[in-house]
Amino acid sequence: MAKTPPATIEYLLDGGRLTLESLDAAHGLRIRVAVADSVWRRIEASAHAVRRIAAGSTAAYGINTGFGHLCTKRIPPDQLQTLQTNLILSHAVGVGPPVPPEIVRWMMLFKIHALTHGVSGVSRKTVECLMGMLQADVLPVIPTQGSLGASGDLAPLAHMALPMIGHGVVAVDGARAPASEAFRRTGIEPVTLGPKEGLALINGTQFMSAYAAVIVVRARRLLKQADVIGSMSLEGCAASVKPFDERLHRLRPHPGAIETAENVRRMMADSVILTSHADCGRVQDPYSLRCIPQVHGAARDALRHAAAVVETEINSVTDNPLIFDNDEVISGGSFHGEPLALVLDYLAIALAELASISERRTYLLLSGVAGLPVLLIKDSGVNSGLMVPQYTAAALVSENKGLCTPASVDSIPTSLGQEDHVSMGARAAVKCLQVLENTETVLAIEQLCAAQAIDFRAPLLPGVGPRIAHAEVRKDITHAAADRLFGDDILSSLALLRSQKVVRAVEEKLGPIH
Repeated sequence: MAKTPPATIEYLLDGGRLTLESLDAAHGLRIRVAVADSVWRRIEASAHAVRRIAAGSTAAYGINTGFGHLCTKRIPPDQLQTLQTNLILSHAVGVGPPVPPEIVRWMMLFKIHALTHGVSGVSRKTVECLMGMLQADVLPVIPTQGSLGASGDLAPLAHMALPMIGHGVVAVDGARAPASEAFRRTGIEPVTLGPKEGLALINGTQFMSAYAAVIVVRARRLLKQADVIGSMSLEGCAASVKPFDERLHRLRPHPGAIETAENVRRMMADSVILTSHADCGRVQDPYSLRCIPQVHGAARDALRHAAAVVETEINSVTDNPLIFDNDEVISGGSFHGEPLALVLDYLAIALAELASISERRTYLLLSGVAGLPVLLIKDSGVNSGLMVPQYTAAALVSENKGLCTPASVDSIPTSLGQEDHVSMGARAAVKCLQVLENTETVLAIEQLCAAQAIDFRAPLLPGVGPRIAHAEVRKDITHAAADRLFGDDILSSLALLRSQKVVRAVEEKLGPIH
């Protein structure tokens, strides 16, 4: 059976900003781009300026000179087209697994958006070729490895540009084909690159920024999931809600902690489980329960900072050199990925901490806390219960520790010393996505275990949020009375988490949660 193609969303590039909110709505969808007439005029004016500069007697980097270490070599006018074509061919040296399609689409969107600022010297025809590829969902196959994060994402962006000049491989509806063949089928015309056009296409941070934008969008969703799942575990462990008291958090007023505590208080309202043990002798809960606001909240604050940096980056021009009024060419370092590299490393650590505290709550749920059956199964011994899903969570938490070694502290000089400090932001981006996906799985395992624990609290009801969340989980995953293929349950729980059905159901009742 043929797969149904994803829906399409349109962006009008009219000089305004792209927002992470609009990208959230577009995640996983096909993209169509329209460009305002006023924007086309400035693109065309910049292309005319580059042609004038290329025909002049003054050396201008990347326009009539070589690149990197070869920047002092002047290129004759009759070889400028070959210069740009050779640039794409020589720099398409990426290796490793392919970039996911949703990230490729955003790379292309962000590159088009950067070119619409009208300071890169790219022709309308070249921009329209990239737009046509996006509209037809003809996606370049781009390897994940090979970028140093300065001079931008040269290798990945060269693979993005290869199809535009009749080379490379593309994916159409998930099937790979030579770019030339796919262009013929879809009616897209390849381009002949003029002065500076190849350099403008491959210079920039669109690989790093597309990864970063996808990570931020998914992490925002995941933080809501973490609070919902954490509240389920609070109920499963018959824990106290007192550590979430607003008065407590106003005395240490980190915004993320205040938001997390408020989320949990609203979700735990009307909990019969909590009131049932009001006079028990337990004075304090373990840190993984009572420090949810501090840990989830710190991750929220880290994400807030990362989102601000990422939104600035996707609305920036990051190629080099840039063309200003009076045909002035300024060569700088806007391609350097340090701003993204630092926040991606920081965000990876924040996400890893969400997984770390989640795994500890899973462990508690299995320990027989507050009268729960050990390993969350009644007939343990013959049944192992949910013992080994916690092993999986522990393995992923350990993997995250290695992935959180910062990439941004490394640098290897290249281009014979011309590019003597690089950001390694591309590595930071790829591993941060892996940390995010590991953390999603760890939280999905906690969700599975917390739902099982709440079953054992019946007939006592949890608070309104966990009650709704538990009901949503039980629509897809039944209670485990005995051992079964728990690997399938983990996959079902992960799919449910990524679908956002649980959070949407909770928000439908309680209103938006932070």
